[in-house]
Amino acid sequence: MLIPRQKTPDLSLPLVGGGQFTLSSEGAERGTVIVFYRGLHCPICATYLKELEELTPEFNARGVTTVAVSSDGEERAAGMVEKIGAKNLRVAYDLTLPAAWDDWGLFISTSRGKTSIGIEEPALFSEPGLFMVTPQQTLFYASVQTMPFVRPHFSELVGALDFAIKNDYPARGEYTAAL
Repeated sequence: MLIPRQKTPDLSLPLVGGGQFTLSSEGAERGTVIVFYRGLHCPICATYLKELEELTPEFNARGVTTVAVSSDGEERAAGMVEKIGAKNLRVAYDLTLPAAWDDWGLFISTSRGKTSIGIEEPALFSEPGLFMVTPQQTLFYASVQTMPFVRPHFSELVGALDFAIKNDYPARGEYTAAL
C-alpha cells in the first residue's frame, strides 16, 4: 500500500512520440501528476484526459508536470493522443499489470467485449488512479477507483495545489501506527 510522505515506486515507460517517462528523473519543481487510465476503449477516460490536456499548462505554471499512463500498447496509446488532441499532456504506455496492482494499488478488470464506442477492451486492464508525487518521489495525493466513474476533477486539484503551496500544507493520511 502506498503511504503519503513515503517513497513511491519508480515508474519508467515509453512515451507516445518517443522518449521515456521516468518518475525518478522528472525534476519538476513541485512534483508530478500521474493519471492512470483504463485505455483507448474507455470513452470516459478520453473525456477525462482531455480535461487534463487543457489544464496541463496550469499545472506546469505551478511547477508540476503531468503524464497519463495505461497498459495499452503503443498503437492504442497513440490513438488516445489523437483522440484527445494531446499537445501538452505526455502519454506513456506498456504499464505492466503487476506494476499497476503491486506497485500502485490499482484495481484490475476483465474484458466485457466491445465498449459503447465499439472498441474491444483488453483481456485485462487497470482501473483509474490519480497520484501526485513530490520531487523527492514521495506520495502527496492519491485517488484510486474501482470503476471508470466519479473521478477527481483536475480543476479542483489545481485549486488544492494552490492552497497547499500557499500554506505549505503537508501530505495527509501518513499515520501507520496502531489504532
